[in-house]
Amino acid sequence: MMTPLRQRMIEDMQLLGYSKWTQANYVSAVRQLAKYYGKSPDQITEEELRNYFLYLTTEKGMAPATCASALCAFKFFYKQTLGRQIDFLDLPRPRQSKKLPVVLSVEEVHQILKQLRLLHQRACLGTIYACGLRISEGINLQVGDIDSDRMQLHIRGGKRNKDRYVPLSERTLTLLRRCWKSHRNPTWLFPYRRTRRPAEARSPMSVRGVRDAFTQALKESGVKKAATVHTLRHSWATHLLEAGVNLRLIQAWLGHSNLQTTAIYTHLTIKAEGTAKEALDSIAANLP
Repeated sequence: MMTPLRQRMIEDMQLLGYSKWTQANYVSAVRQLAKYYGKSPDQITEEELRNYFLYLTTEKGMAPATCASALCAFKFFYKQTLGRQIDFLDLPRPRQSKKLPVVLSVEEVHQILKQLRLLHQRACLGTIYACGLRISEGINLQVGDIDSDRMQLHIRGGKRNKDRYVPLSERTLTLLRRCWKSHRNPTWLFPYRRTRRPAEARSPMSVRGVRDAFTQALKESGVKKAATVHTLRHSWATHLLEAGVNLRLIQAWLGHSNLQTTAIYTHLTIKAEGTAKEALDSIAANLP
């Protein structure tokens, strides 16, 4: 049930141009806070908010990035929607660890995707990999986002509500067309499937459904890495870099604002390490 307070928060985010992805995450964070204390979030005191945040970081063991997102959600709700000044929310965000992401080889990606027996699951996850998409970007693709003349996908409302174009291969285009012909929904490339008539679905596939399909395929593939759907995006960027694609171009396709974010993939390329070792051996070859 949509409460007036939640509706007000969503409207505030819409007025400020927040993406649907951010809106959903912020609303979820505030809803979990209210559920924890069993009362409306506007009745929660600053001390209770501080204790809840300690619970997230110490007892629940929430990842620093997730904690930072929750902190941003609380800050927005209390300052923007309620107009309350809470000094605790001005604390620095939790420091994030510098762990490198899991990366699959091209062969491992193919092995996982081959386990997907349903066309709509294979098409969705295959497109997420082949275009380097976030899961929310993948499931929300619309028919009008395909530009077959320029062989591009128009990604709308990505992270921080940014639009971008990504290249579309002939094979991916063929897969998308096959998938669309299986349902012929006028709007969604991957419509909601738990209905008798996907052609009339008014919403796309769920994030949970796509994640569950990937988890099952990973299990059946025999690949032992701790991969997730987002691993496909990391792997795509790494594979492009290994193939010699310019880092700036990969940055634009990923939708990264900062090149340093994209540069993490330079630490993940096996070919780059091999080339570097050859160069080091060469310059040291004639040392006395």
